[in-house]
Amino acid sequence: MNIKSLVVVFSVLGGLLGVASVSAGEVEDRIAERLTQAVPGLEVVSVRQSEAQGLYEVQSNNGDTIYTTEDGQYLMTGDLLKITDQGIANVTEAARAESRKAIMAGFGDDGVISFPAKNEKAVVDVFTDIDCPYCRKLHDEVPQLNEYGITVNYYAFPRSGPNTASFRKYESVWCAENQQAAMDAAKAGRKVDEASCENPVQEQYRLGGRIGVTGTPAIVLEDGNMVRGYVPAKRLAEGLGLL
Repeated sequence: MNIKSLVVVFSVLGGLLGVASVSAGEVEDRIAERLTQAVPGLEVVSVRQSEAQGLYEVQSNNGDTIYTTEDGQYLMTGDLLKITDQGIANVTEAARAESRKAIMAGFGDDGVISFPAKNEKAVVDVFTDIDCPYCRKLHDEVPQLNEYGITVNYYAFPRSGPNTASFRKYESVWCAENQQAAMDAAKAGRKVDEASCENPVQEQYRLGGRIGVTGTPAIVLEDGNMVRGYVPAKRLAEGLGLL
């Protein structure tokens, strides 16, 4: 079941949970248990108190965020916004970025196809599909990004999924003797010799799903924030404070 389809609060999911006297962590555990039982397919990654009084923030395995009352009886989806002196702050996106950063750090960068900058000032992790037109447009600007001091690490996210031509194409690029040259050729629409080997394409594809990648390119910054879609090299460098 897709959590984003939950556009109304759940009413009664069962008997009320007694929360009059519970130890630290018990509320979170009971919320996780209740949601897992109530929503088929949901895997709860974390539960914590939200900064909004009375709400708990639940992170799921596919990057979705759910808010629930303390008893786990009422749910809502969508972004939680906060009015501050500086304007409107997106509390939910800040939480997503924090979670995304932790997941990426835990996964590590082994197996990425990297285009390093000689004078590295920043690193971006790009979930890419070789056949995606805007991914190709971004790749054309990788040399410019490198000149700005931005290292580009590619993670596989063939949107068509496993056992498809696009997926196998990425595997061939990864298994090539010269991965960077093979990526350049594939992104330019040139044929890449088919190759097979033990590779991380499937794991990287699943990683993208865990952190909420839904389209490509998806650019994950070092602070965990995600830029969805193509951004010109100069604008990206400006956003990173390099220009």
